[in-house]
Formats: sequence, structure tokens, C-alpha cells
Amino acid sequence: MLIVLNELADTLRLGRVLAATFARRERPPALLLFGGLGAGKTTLVRALVESLPGAEQAEVTSPSFNIVNLYPTTPPVAHFDLYRLENGRMDDEIFEILESGRTWNVVEWADRLSPADVPNNPVHIVLQTHGTGRTAQIQANRADEEILSKALAGKQG
Repeated sequence: MLIVLNELADTLRLGRVLAATFARRERPPALLLFGGLGAGKTTLVRALVESLPGAEQAEVTSPSFNIVNLYPTTPPVAHFDLYRLENGRMDDEIFEILESGRTWNVVEWADRLSPADVPNNPVHIVLQTHGTGRTAQIQANRADEEILSKALAGKQG
């Protein structure tokens, strides 16, 4: 599914729709974000987190230095930024957070994950600059794509 994000407001809306679509699940799908510097990955995560209960306690920033930020939202969000990760190697603590099942995992620079570390049934989101805006190419299982498509169209699913 390809979404054109002409303005910042469109990227923020996509983050809110992702939150509304997946956050109520017992185990939301990991969101794997791809795209270059300035493509809007952290902006998308900020909108998603700010849409969740408990967001007033979360300050969303790019976790490039820490590699992971944990936000006390419902569900709790683990926001990974793998830009600085060398050779796809995560230390044990980071790997444990990713695999714990206690957080909703959102991973920036997901192309740096080793294939063995990719969670089951993730939602892939490729953000690219396009003129003065962006595009988001979303790939998920068929059911999740249909639900997300309806939510983006403003229809109940």
C-alpha cells in the first residue's frame, strides 16, 4: 500500500492511525521503519506515541545514542534506532527488550536488523522524501493491510 504524505500533518495522521489500528491488540505487530535521514521516521513515531494513553509522561526523541527509548504508554512502546548499530549486532539487553513481548516495538533503521532478529508478522514502512512531501510504502499481512486501509480511508473496520 502506497500513501502520499504531502504535508507534515499527513505524517502525523499516519502515526495516529497506526496507533488506533494496532495499539489495542494484545501484542501489536512490530513496526519496522526504513528510510534515509530526514525521511520522517521519528516524526511518525512521535505521532504514534502521542496518541497513546500515558503519552504525557513520554518525551519522544530519536534514540540514536541509546539505541532504545522506552515510553510509559499503554501499551508501552520500545522505540529502537539502529542507525549506530554495527554489523546488525545487538547487545543482550536490547535483544531481550525486542523479544520480551512486553512492549510494542517500533524500529527505525530496521534494515540493520539481522534476518534472525526480525519479529514475526511485522509491518514494514518505507518512508521516502518525494518532492516537498513524503511517501510511505506499507507492507503487512493481508488482514492488517485491509484494516489499515479502511482506517486511513476513515471507515470503520
